[in-house]
Amino acid sequence: MPGLNEPLTPPQDLEALVGCLKPAVADALTHALEGRDISVEEAITLFDATGLEFNALGMVADELRRRTVGDVVTFVVNRNINFTNVCIKRCGFCAFSRDYREEEGYFLPLDEIVRRAKEAWDYGATEVCVQAGLPPQMEGDLYIRLCHAIKEALPDMHIHGFSPEEVLYGSVRSRCTIKEYLQGLKAAGVGSLPGTSAEVLDQELRDRIAPGRIRVDQWLEVITTAHELGIPTTSTVMFGHLETNAQIARHIALLREVQQRAGGFTEFVPLSFVHTEAPMFLKGLQENVRPGPTGMDVVKVHAIARIMLNNWIPNIQASWVKEGSRMSQLLLTVGVNDLGGTLINESISTSAGAQHGQLMRPSQFRQIIREAGRIPAERYTTYAIKRVYSQSDEALDPLDLVGDNVEEIFGSYHRLVKLDTFRFDHPRQAASRAGRDAP
Repeated sequence: MPGLNEPLTPPQDLEALVGCLKPAVADALTHALEGRDISVEEAITLFDATGLEFNALGMVADELRRRTVGDVVTFVVNRNINFTNVCIKRCGFCAFSRDYREEEGYFLPLDEIVRRAKEAWDYGATEVCVQAGLPPQMEGDLYIRLCHAIKEALPDMHIHGFSPEEVLYGSVRSRCTIKEYLQGLKAAGVGSLPGTSAEVLDQELRDRIAPGRIRVDQWLEVITTAHELGIPTTSTVMFGHLETNAQIARHIALLREVQQRAGGFTEFVPLSFVHTEAPMFLKGLQENVRPGPTGMDVVKVHAIARIMLNNWIPNIQASWVKEGSRMSQLLLTVGVNDLGGTLINESISTSAGAQHGQLMRPSQFRQIIREAGRIPAERYTTYAIKRVYSQSDEALDPLDLVGDNVEEIFGSYHRLVKLDTFRFDHPRQAASRAGRDAP
């Protein structure tokens, strides 16, 4: 195995293989191997790859990964805190959100959010990922107060929180600009933003799958402003529903343009559409909705993402929550170098019908990575390496000691929505009751 700092050149057999392909595919892959950015049109051509071309696509993506980040595969120990499922939006792909009038609506108070963060820290987490629905009449400074509370209790915990949709909502509720709101979040301790609520950055498509959702221009404003303020973000795409290959290629190219201008993206994460409980599939809200991507679709999106972004965003992540451990392991051979986080209490994909659990233990990550012939390492949110595991290192982390009783220890979304303890109380209704009860 070559050393991580040893320069790598395309193996002669890979060059020979590419030379045997159809000219358009061969040209695109050759451009990539030469270190050039491929065009949207070339990416669309690669999406049509089958047979030998499909195999070559994965091999080229893997070669680019080797050159750029070597053989280390990373993960982060983190916990998801989805503090409310009550949301004013009705996105066709979301099975997590509830209307405030529904019995399953919940809202975690600050002390419970902090308790969950502390518990995660005790189990070795270095990050809490804080995202939620958009509750009606939300106090504009809620996200800022939440960051203050977590940081006061855990100064060294990284807060990876608040999607562009949430940032926009917070700024609207606070009656301030997006920049002012982001400055407030940064001062309160937010460390990075998740680049979710992107789905596919094509306004016509967004108007079909999530009318009223944050617009493309607004999403870009939040992301680019965050980068200008020194707040890093991730980037994502959701695929396997109504999108076309051209829309995915243009989406990735747009992210590449953003990164070229100012940097700030730490990673790119393709997210498979989970259809099982998604309203637009389950209730037939849109025609011709696909039941998620095929296995070949998943491979192509990850491989093409590596090829398109390799010169600009070095980290391509596979979502084990969406893909499961076996597919995620396979994706390590087509350009992926990161497997995301342990994700204690993952709720959003779980509520949509994902079947891959709500916790991946560090020992499971290590096994998956080693079986793929790669080197496991724990990272921080910003991709600084915390620990590289040697082949003989079998030391157990605190989360490795958690048995099958995950829900007993950490709870779960399905249990949470049934509890009366954290039932959502609309501010208007609470104020009305307070008025009635006043002496």
